[in-house]
Formats: sequence, structure tokens, C-alpha cells
Amino acid sequence: MEMKSKFFQELSTRELYELLKARAQIFIVEQDCAYLDLDDKDYKSLHVFYEDTGKVTAYLRAFPREDGRVQMGRVLTVKHGMGLGGKLLREGIEQVKEKLHPAVIYIEAQCYAIGYYEREGFRVCSEEFLEDGIPHRGMELIIA
Repeated sequence: MEMKSKFFQELSTRELYELLKARAQIFIVEQDCAYLDLDDKDYKSLHVFYEDTGKVTAYLRAFPREDGRVQMGRVLTVKHGMGLGGKLLREGIEQVKEKLHPAVIYIEAQCYAIGYYEREGFRVCSEEFLEDGIPHRGMELIIA
């Protein structure tokens, strides 16, 4: 399994197709949530993902926000129960720190996953809100 970290313009057509397929598989099909995944934020995002025989097995993206924070999102694992999620998050944080130099990483976490992010140092910073009908909370990781 190979970890890759690329900005949008560095992605191959095959890589882009595979990461969009993984996002649709998890967020649209598995979570039964009809929403527009293609939100134009991919163009300015750093894409961090693991590939196994050409297939994306874990993925996240991060992009700079107008408020100076870097937002991380679309965090997923296709293969569950292998510890890949924690590995992806730790490596994603390191890649974001190295390539985007944030003072704060912000994420809108699905409420069931708050503990997953807390294990890596994120802290809840908002009240619960609904995003596409799913309960979320804002969380921050202070870097500097």
C-alpha cells in the first residue's frame, strides 16, 4: 500500500477517478446521502490517499480557508478494521503541516467520529449542526 500526497494539478486522471469513486462509494452510497460531492474545492486542495493495486483505500483532502485556517475533509477508508483510518489521519496531518503550513486545522466531523479525531489532538469548537441531514461538530487542531 502506497501513500500519496498531491495537489489537484499533480493528480493523474486515473488517480482523480479512483479518489472520486471512493468518495461516492462511502459518502453517497454507503451513507445513503445524496449531495453534490464536486464542490470546486478540489482544485485548491491537497489530496492525501493510500492506494493498493491502483485503488484508493483511504483518502482525505485539505484546503486553505478565507479565515486563515486549513480545512480537512472527505476523510474516508474503503477497507475498514485495519487501522488505516488512524494512519491516514496522522499522515494527513503531517502532510498538511508540511505543505500548507497552517496554524489551525479545522474539520467538520460527523458526531459519531469525534473520538477518532480527538485521539489525534482535535478538540470540539462548535455546537452540533446538520450537514446533509447528518449531525456534525466543528473541531480544531492547533498547530502553532
